[in-house]
Amino acid sequence: MSEEHGWQLTESDPGVFTELLKTLGVPLIVDDLYSLDAESLAALQPLHALIFLFKWTGGTATAMTGEYDRDFPGFFAHQVVNNACATLAVLNALGNIPSLTTGPQLAELTSFTTGMDPTMRGMAITSADWLREAHNSLSPPSSISLDGLGLPKTSEDAYHFVVYLPFMGSLYELDGLKELPVRHGPYQESGEGWAKKARETIEARIATYPANALEFSLLALRDDPLPSLQTQLSALQAANKHSEAAEIVVKISNENSKRENWAFENSLRKHNHVGLVHALAVALAKAGKLEGAKESAKKAMKDRIEARKAAGVDMSDD
Repeated sequence: MSEEHGWQLTESDPGVFTELLKTLGVPLIVDDLYSLDAESLAALQPLHALIFLFKWTGGTATAMTGEYDRDFPGFFAHQVVNNACATLAVLNALGNIPSLTTGPQLAELTSFTTGMDPTMRGMAITSADWLREAHNSLSPPSSISLDGLGLPKTSEDAYHFVVYLPFMGSLYELDGLKELPVRHGPYQESGEGWAKKARETIEARIATYPANALEFSLLALRDDPLPSLQTQLSALQAANKHSEAAEIVVKISNENSKRENWAFENSLRKHNHVGLVHALAVALAKAGKLEGAKESAKKAMKDRIEARKAAGVDMSDD
């Protein structure tokens, strides 16, 4: 399948995932998670799943932990095409959240795949044109091709999305590249609940990377807090609790600002900037400043390469 008509790469960005959820008709959002400590996780409750992005190395970082559950009764789909793992991770999470409201297209797709094995379910999902189009709409446009220029091929790092979520009293890992769902054991319902088990499991996985490695990110799939905040604000205002109401107003304002930023960033992802770059280059040339800009860019690249060498980064593929 060609890249033009296939699934394109997706960024690990909360705005991208939240926009996808909106398209799917799901009343949830995704937030960045910078820490696995109890306070950070508690602030995101109700928390439904954690989406983990990691660098695929084929070594210890992807080593099997937990145990396969061959009798898993929930929703699980294999990844059968390249670049679909972000959306597949989302669907593997959504399919195991009880009583979740979804849009009609997703409800129909979920119903259609009922009873299928993971591979057939993955094929059905990635064959859905509307879902692929929703996924690709949030991927930056590929407008410049370097094919045919004889440039040296560089190695590209591969990244992969998996999901951790609670199901029937245990923590599960749903990885579309694995044979079956992985059960990481039961969790205590009291206290932090499943979040504690997830923290321990993910921290153990991160520990398999070299010290100070940054080749992973974590996103939280949670309830949209705005409806609850609006309800709280109305109740506090009705009770004339102005101080508490002011605190809620600040939280609502922060949430709205975050969504405005997401909307702006998503609009940039969808826009083709090649025309703008060309116009700027022409304007610089007419003003006699293009050569100076080129030399500045060369110096910036040289400084970047020297900095990477000083940091001990392997430059053999650059």
